[in-house]
Amino acid sequence: MSEQPVKPLVRKASAKSARSRSREFALQALYQFLVGGNEASDIDLFTRDLAGFHKADSAHYDALLYGCTEQAADLDTLIRPLLDRKFEEISPIEHGVMWIGVYEMKHCADVPWRVVLNECIELAKEFGGTDGHKYVNAVLGGLAPSLRPLEVEADRKAGRARI
Repeated sequence: MSEQPVKPLVRKASAKSARSRSREFALQALYQFLVGGNEASDIDLFTRDLAGFHKADSAHYDALLYGCTEQAADLDTLIRPLLDRKFEEISPIEHGVMWIGVYEMKHCADVPWRVVLNECIELAKEFGGTDGHKYVNAVLGGLAPSLRPLEVEADRKAGRARI
């Protein structure tokens, strides 16, 4: 009986878009804002020096970091009615992901709502707690009809929305 050579498992790095990378860096920055209470401009300087930032869409990162931090109270006001607990009991990762989702649904009309939702679920899966993505999905999915009513309705009629 001859032994067959074992092929090493090779993992290909997933080719993330510049927008996806910008969301990841924005989430890291928002985490520092939520947990450390640091100024967005200081966080921004630090984040731009991180490995791989050059592959991110820096304009989208800027919009997310500064938009979310400047509009934090407004974003929380939209999110709060869909929560089943206090913000203090929510992971800062899930909180930041929800900010990104709500901000994009409100201000980034070029990004379809389903893409926003999917990207936020993926962020929560990658960086959040075990089932945090389910919570993010429920909250953002619950907000989508009020933030993107025409788009969500068009998807419903086409049989693509699962809200």
